[in-house]
Amino acid sequence: MKHLKIFIDLTRLNKPIGFMLLFWPCAWGLTYAFSFNQNNYLYIQYLVLFFLGSVLMRSAGCIFNDIVDRDFDKKVKRTKKRPIASNLISVNRAFLYVIALCSLAFLILIQFNWYTITLGLGSMVLAFSYPFMKRITYWPQLFLGITFNWGLIMAWTSMNNEISLEILILYISAIFWTLGYDTIYGAQDMSDDEIIGLKSTSIKFKKNIKIFVGSCYFLSALFLIFVFENYLGINFFTLFLLIFFLTLIFQIKIFKKEKEKTCLQAFKTNNLSGLILFLSIYSI
Repeated sequence: MKHLKIFIDLTRLNKPIGFMLLFWPCAWGLTYAFSFNQNNYLYIQYLVLFFLGSVLMRSAGCIFNDIVDRDFDKKVKRTKKRPIASNLISVNRAFLYVIALCSLAFLILIQFNWYTITLGLGSMVLAFSYPFMKRITYWPQLFLGITFNWGLIMAWTSMNNEISLEILILYISAIFWTLGYDTIYGAQDMSDDEIIGLKSTSIKFKKNIKIFVGSCYFLSALFLIFVFENYLGINFFTLFLLIFFLTLIFQIKIFKKEKEKTCLQAFKTNNLSGLILFLSIYSI
């Protein structure tokens, strides 16, 4: 039981917000592709596969991130009790978990077409480069957006075996969404990060953080409207889309950079945001 608890803490499986935020863009891309290719069996099958892949890759990413950041995590209040930072598990054993999880994810990946498999293998470079970004740039959140939403394109190609301009625009919208919510999330650690020399958009824009997050969400909404303008009207799609926009406004309103709990609350709201946009696209 002790080893199971350590594994769950390592992978954050007890905090599903992480893998859900990785899954929702996959669900958006797949559902949008499904609106053109009405294959119900394939859609449900792929939705399950992308969900399992999201859980596995997010879990592997968390462990690898903890391995890379173990010395920094010891100095941050929110992370100092993580298993690797607190020496509850060795780096070698943790790395074996990463290999095992990635191997399982690969078994899922090879269920798709070659185009999607190639994109999936390419995403590994992004996923395992991300932990180093906070050391070299104030924009690790942008890099996370590029990485975390890659599944949106993969989901589209799994159904269509090609990349279109509109799915790239939807991908850009998702990147701005991630840039906004991860800036809110990063606000929790600003004081510790500044002391130990780590960088983030939260720190770069700390004097105007709400304006920055609001700008990111505005651009995300703008790109969404551009992609789906032909579907706007008096219908469920538009209703859900408006509710999605309201959840983003709600986040901006409630979070306060000096209050960690409000940042976490606003960040977690994005699971609901992702679900609502999924319902909006599904109703097309």
